Amino acid sequence: MFKVTFSFEDGSVVEAFANAGDNLLEVARGANVAIDAPCSGNGACGKCRVQLKSGELESKKTLHISDEEYQEGWRLACCSKISADVNVLVPDIASAYKSRMKVADLSSKEEIAIFENAKRDIELAGIELKNSLEVVEVVMTPPSLDDTMPDNERLTRALRKYLNIGRVRIPYAVLKKLPDVLRENNFAVKCVIRATSDDMFVYDIFGKDEDIIIGGLAVDIGTTTVSAVLINMENGEILAKSSAGNGQIRFGADVINRIVESQKPGGQKKLQDAVIKETINPMIHEMCKSAKFPRDRIYRMCVASNTTMNHLFAGINSDPLRTEPYIPAFFKTNSLFASDVGIDINKDAHIIMAPNIGSYVGGDITAGTMVSQIWNRPEFSLFIDLGTNGELVFGNSDFMMSCACSAGPAFEGGDISCGMRATDGAIEACTIDKETMEPTYKIVGDPGTKPVGLCGSGIIDVISELYICGIINPKGKFIREGKRIKHDKYGMGSYVLAFEEEAGSVKDVEITEVDIDNFIRAKGAIFSAIRTMLTSLDFDVSMIDDVYVAGGIGSGINMQNAVNIGMFPDIPIEKFHYIGNSSLTGAYLMLLSTPAEKKTYELASNMTYMELSTVPIYMDEFVGACFIPHTDTGMFPTVMEEIQNR
Repeated sequence: MFKVTFSFEDGSVVEAFANAGDNLLEVARGANVAIDAPCSGNGACGKCRVQLKSGELESKKTLHISDEEYQEGWRLACCSKISADVNVLVPDIASAYKSRMKVADLSSKEEIAIFENAKRDIELAGIELKNSLEVVEVVMTPPSLDDTMPDNERLTRALRKYLNIGRVRIPYAVLKKLPDVLRENNFAVKCVIRATSDDMFVYDIFGKDEDIIIGGLAVDIGTTTVSAVLINMENGEILAKSSAGNGQIRFGADVINRIVESQKPGGQKKLQDAVIKETINPMIHEMCKSAKFPRDRIYRMCVASNTTMNHLFAGINSDPLRTEPYIPAFFKTNSLFASDVGIDINKDAHIIMAPNIGSYVGGDITAGTMVSQIWNRPEFSLFIDLGTNGELVFGNSDFMMSCACSAGPAFEGGDISCGMRATDGAIEACTIDKETMEPTYKIVGDPGTKPVGLCGSGIIDVISELYICGIINPKGKFIREGKRIKHDKYGMGSYVLAFEEEAGSVKDVEITEVDIDNFIRAKGAIFSAIRTMLTSLDFDVSMIDDVYVAGGIGSGINMQNAVNIGMFPDIPIEKFHYIGNSSLTGAYLMLLSTPAEKKTYELASNMTYMELSTVPIYMDEFVGACFIPHTDTGMFPTVMEEIQNR
């Protein structure tokens, strides 16, 4: 056995033991050390860089590490095997995704307004904001020698009298408290219940003088990030909020890698623990501490996530999702409770799950569609949720069609040499001077933070600026020269945003022709999906009245730049609307309103799902979209006009 020491830039260390030949990335995962590996350790992304400080590693050199960097000890963890005691430095950039992921600020006025507007819109649509949870106060006659009815029957009778419901269920957790609470309060108590027309479930019991807020938890489980809000179920008030990187990230950036990982011995439990024990439960603790709210008073939870995340969250085999004929264990289920999966709230809390539509269009999209309100308008609207996958819904009050395309990890910084998730040091916005080719950029982090790489919104800006300024051609090849344009020994060009001396990394922050080509494919997947869906309906982009953009990357996107590169259709910019994390907002509405929950189920059941891989024209559309902005520039007249006028 060899000792493996993982050192961090803040001075902390984690020690583990491994056998000769063990993979360093797997050792890190086993020791719960967060090292970013979007490709799940197949050597393709180059993000799992660590620095050998002492000892030995059996590590082959890769294209992701230069000769100079290799001499300085830099290695890819996924390509390194243990051969002796070793100490490696895990740089901040490799682990920042877990602790410093930038997501929408839920405490900002803009984000709070999204929730308030969603409530208003739902009520205007005729959907009542009410749910089946309530606090009822009951007073019972204390027992005597002449009245020896047991406590549970006494409470049952009192509750039936109060609500005239035949069936009353009292779970073990309440039964255990019952004798003490009744006698301490002279048989005058308050109960937290869920009541339907013919059934009542008692979640909790308190003394009559206790102030009780019924807590609810809405959670969006994204492939990359997890966001949650703790709410007052009576009025929808947000009591606390939290966001974090999904602990499953270290097992791969995309759902396929995670499904593969889940099939390894113990993998299913490992993936479930990563999202629940490492991510959601700590978020719950953080929110409850912030709001001074007891965890066991959260009586309902709503989860919105893609189909794979739903299965991994529930601990259900997800492998059939990736193999033909792509059948999930469920689209909709009401059978999950907090105690089933280890969520640290009231053990009897019911977990509502936003319904899935297809193997790759999940509850996050049905929840988002609910929020977008495209189902409540006669005009034709397009809803786009941007992430590792791009999911789209098009339609109006008469019909809706959905589809999903694999955009790949490029929007999250994967497949890009200096790409990164939106953590400290990421360039998130950029402009370039047409004459001097000098960049001006905005960086995630505190003032003075040096650039380390590019996140999704920054990549869109940079490629748009390079094209509009005439620095690259429609194929993404460099056609101008200058101090910021470099060429390697193979002739591949790159644009330097920050030279090594002005960057916060050990090399230039740049975007290469290979990076641009990878991103063109990602944006091409989005646009070709839009075109394919519209063409199948005999529509064109001019018939789109509004576009609603959701997802974490959506908050930072410059919509015009997204049009410039051919990711979005060339329609008036005022038709584009950013609606925030619509998955979380939809989960919030389903949690707060039982009619909204039922409406979401209805939307899912009435939505047509298009499997793009079975549509013959999709690949033709994709090939046409793999240029900037497109092979058919006639579809982008305003972009062509901007190039001429700039």
